[in-house]
Amino acid sequence: MPKTYDQAYFDKWYRDPKHAVSSTAALKRKVAMVVAQAEYYLGRPISNVLDVGCGEGVWRAPLRALRPDIHYRGLDSSEYVVRRFGRSRNIGLARFSQLAELRFDTRFDLIVCTDVLHYLKPAEIRAGLIGIGEMLEGVAFLEVFTNRDDPDGDHQDLQLRSPAWYLRAFHEVGLLPCGSQCYLGPRLERHIAALERAQLHT
Repeated sequence: MPKTYDQAYFDKWYRDPKHAVSSTAALKRKVAMVVAQAEYYLGRPISNVLDVGCGEGVWRAPLRALRPDIHYRGLDSSEYVVRRFGRSRNIGLARFSQLAELRFDTRFDLIVCTDVLHYLKPAEIRAGLIGIGEMLEGVAFLEVFTNRDDPDGDHQDLQLRSPAWYLRAFHEVGLLPCGSQCYLGPRLERHIAALERAQLHT
């Protein structure tokens, strides 16, 4: 059966202790790490974030705990999520591939996309990455599992590609790896030394 991102899906993978693969404490540590990376390279506090494939917007609360004035915008393909949390958590309806054309009135200090890309087809990934490269002012956190990982959780439609495949796709839109699944936007390239990158492209 086709996968449906309805309430039952989020109840199973995010709230049921038999299936949930993360915890509130782990999420807080991850958010703090990503915020620190972005602010280090930007040289200032982050003011806005775009969370792509945000689900129910679980990044919003820990982000606002660290930066109460931050502007959070989420995007997700789940009609359930937008119907239930769209207004209260500022989540709009969009698929990842729509980032190829979708634009806002500002660029983003931080763009987050976690646990999404390894469920998409290559053409969808490449289309959406165009938008991330163009809309990114600071750092993107693109959390992806590859064929060298052994991920827990939802395996339906899971497509495990090589790390090199993703690095090439990110490089094509000017994203520069700086470690811990963080990528510098093209506008930050002149601010970093060669060895700050996780991997050099020759």
